[in-house]
Amino acid sequence: MRSLEHLLLDPADEKKIESIFVDLRSRYKNYKDPWGFDLDLCERALKRFFPIYRSYFKVRVFGAENIEDHPYIVASNHTGQLPIDGMLITMAFLMESQKPRVLRAMVERFMAQLPFIGDFTARTGSILGDRANCAYLIDHGESILVFPEGVRGISKNTPDFYKLRQFSEGFYRIALQKKTPVLPVCVIGAEEMFPFVMHSKRLAKILRLPALPLTANIFPLPSPIDIHIGKEILIPAHLGEEATDKEVKENVFHIENTIKRMIVSGLKTRRPFLDPLRKPISRYVIKEFRTKVQR
Repeated sequence: MRSLEHLLLDPADEKKIESIFVDLRSRYKNYKDPWGFDLDLCERALKRFFPIYRSYFKVRVFGAENIEDHPYIVASNHTGQLPIDGMLITMAFLMESQKPRVLRAMVERFMAQLPFIGDFTARTGSILGDRANCAYLIDHGESILVFPEGVRGISKNTPDFYKLRQFSEGFYRIALQKKTPVLPVCVIGAEEMFPFVMHSKRLAKILRLPALPLTANIFPLPSPIDIHIGKEILIPAHLGEEATDKEVKENVFHIENTIKRMIVSGLKTRRPFLDPLRKPISRYVIKEFRTKVQR
């Protein structure tokens, strides 16, 4: 049986986490959070889960130098059947950036209402995806993590892995309101955590769940994860809150295409894992993206 020592927190990582949270406590000294955000719990959670980030998923981060010390709306593809991608992105912004910050992830209402989990996610920074909530946080210097695909992003059957669902536009309205730049992110490798998936929409509806993946494995496989952070996308100076739906759609489409390009590039450089499954998916995604761009 394989030793579990590799899932223990390395002393050097523990020291780094403690140093980061000394700085964060100074930053949050006078901050009052309406949703119960608890910095001490964040530190304990990071110490508990960081070995999984480091040694189980072997996360690599590209583009951490693109993170500046100001509020962002961080927009990412949603991938992997379970919202593990949000946890990994949040850890990356804490551990890999020169200016560590706690991302405030927008969550669906069903997640916020789950017993225990809803309270834990709120205390570690997540908020209900409401425009007023996001505006409050940005006004207080916080960065928001959004998944514009919504639940549809983690409701993909195996043949649809890495194919983006159409982005919703609410996040961009918030960016317009607060003139907050969008930071594009893509996660590569999370789809392979559950390599064979089909979704039962009928059963999910009966159980009142937004999605119900049926998979061959109960626990996520140790697929190597790559997180790519792009360059910030500024809000055009001429656009304001009164922007038309057409103008918003055009800018959201630009962000969506930016993340698609990042996915195509990331699929070419990811590490070996389940190659018989991955290669045909990679070829299909690249071919589909090129076809859409040519159109």
